[in-house]
Amino acid sequence: MGKALGNGAQGEENMAAWLLGVNNLKILPFKLPSLGPNDVRVRMKAVGICGGDVHYLETMSCGYYVVKEPMVIGHECAGIIEEVGSEVTSLAPGDRVALEPGISCWRCRQCKNGRYNLCHQMKFFATPPVHGSLANQIVHPADLCFKLPENMSLEEGAMCEPLSVGVYACRRVNAGPETNVLIIGGGPIGLVTMLSARAFGAPRVVIVDVDDRRLAVAKDLGADSTVKVSLSPEDLGKGVDLIREAMGGPVDVTFDCAGFSKTMSTALTATTSGGKVFLLSFRLANKLVNWSILMFKKEVDVVGIFRYKNTWPQCIEFLRSGKIDVKPLITHRFGFSQKEVEEAFETSARGGNAIKVMFNL
Repeated sequence: MGKALGNGAQGEENMAAWLLGVNNLKILPFKLPSLGPNDVRVRMKAVGICGGDVHYLETMSCGYYVVKEPMVIGHECAGIIEEVGSEVTSLAPGDRVALEPGISCWRCRQCKNGRYNLCHQMKFFATPPVHGSLANQIVHPADLCFKLPENMSLEEGAMCEPLSVGVYACRRVNAGPETNVLIIGGGPIGLVTMLSARAFGAPRVVIVDVDDRRLAVAKDLGADSTVKVSLSPEDLGKGVDLIREAMGGPVDVTFDCAGFSKTMSTALTATTSGGKVFLLSFRLANKLVNWSILMFKKEVDVVGIFRYKNTWPQCIEFLRSGKIDVKPLITHRFGFSQKEVEEAFETSARGGNAIKVMFNL
């Protein structure tokens, strides 16, 4: 038998936000799986909305993933342990934890080589057909639940998920004191990548976007310079000139956090010879960009980034120590009622001054 906090799930019906169709979210009962010996039952307290969640709601798909049956939404989350499995010794009821949302198989070649983020059997919250975490309670492996220090809030714990994308990207490029960083896209992922680059010691970080409000936020959060560009492909050359002027030196690494044809072309053109371009976003509708000449002539390495691996301990340390502060990114908060769930997703989809929309359950 495991250890439990109070009456746990026995005293209430577990409810979750179900994606039923295009723009159709409903709070409905969600039956939990049985608690395995190495699992924990977690009461969700903070769940953020990701751009992918909004995309699922609006189109029932995100990239190659298609929702074919009702699915519980949400994957950026933190909560409080309610019950632990019989073999769990690292956590106890009452512990506050941040959850890594992907369960890999640990048997395939990628997992055995340590690249579990590339596991083809990955079961990732709110990636069809796997249910997500916008629920009163969920069951999850204990080794994917990371205890939070006392000076970290549960909201900051939930922010470990988007922050992990930036931390992993900076790790892959070995960002440091000699790395000038360009970030294309000032949305949540662009901003956490900027904060991560700073934490890894990048001396100069420039952010590019088409929106004045996003650029203002980036500047307030510590960007050395910002560049407003247009959506027109004909203005690519002008935009690259502005970027180089703002950087004041070579662009060693570019993180494309927007994923459009123009942003990818901008990244390759602006990055110095021998530099690196990292793709953190990609739109399936893109036309293929003719990169071959630029890649050949400049020896620019183009690298894909897919999710993350082994990032939660470092994210928690960055937040605990104050080296990274994600609190300013949380701009809107909602409770967990039918009306508030709908309003929260509308707020996130609308954009405007919304950066990270957070549920407090």
